[in-house]
Amino acid sequence: MSGKPRLTYCNGRGRMEPVRWLLAAAGVEFEEIFLETKEQYQKLINDGVLLFQQVPLVEIDGMKMVQTRAILSYIAGKYNLYGKDLKERALIDMYVEGIADLMQMILMFPFSPPEAKEKNLDSIKERATNRYFPVFEKVLKQHGQDFLVGNKFSWADVQLMEAILAVEEKIPAVLSGFPQLQAFKVRMSNMPTIKKFLQPGSPRKPPPDEHYIETVLKIFK
Repeated sequence: MSGKPRLTYCNGRGRMEPVRWLLAAAGVEFEEIFLETKEQYQKLINDGVLLFQQVPLVEIDGMKMVQTRAILSYIAGKYNLYGKDLKERALIDMYVEGIADLMQMILMFPFSPPEAKEKNLDSIKERATNRYFPVFEKVLKQHGQDFLVGNKFSWADVQLMEAILAVEEKIPAVLSGFPQLQAFKVRMSNMPTIKKFLQPGSPRKPPPDEHYIETVLKIFK
């Protein structure tokens, strides 16, 4: 095995996509193993690789890491994307947890029954525009800096950028009332590592399609 982190998950976004975003933003190349069958998943469990019998799995620095939050905080700390002190880390944690709540709604959306999709989409729009995006609009406006915490690029910026793009895929005009977030999106898009990740052919995964949904249900149900 090379020195690159190795990511094991389905060939789609799911709970691994924020890990891909964070590694890419840090300029770290990684390898991926895609689960396609229940047998592959069961073998990982049988071999004792998955601590809680769940993926994502990230092999990094000799560890076999599970639990998305633990993986992300380790990567953020390792690559200096986790603030300069405990207070900045606390802020980053709060912002990241809030964004994760919104992303959970987006994560589950493709698996909702057809009759619930319109209602769930309305819920995503309502939460994004009334609960989550106003927080970050206010933060950016109040301190007038380019980044959310300590005027330095951090995990929180990466996760917010991922969330903005994910919501825009479903609600294209969602940022119309958020000029600070519009400017933030432009700044993030022009950062070299993120710009590279947003190019075709990068490890960034497309929105979930029917094949991805079928694969997930086949493996994990």
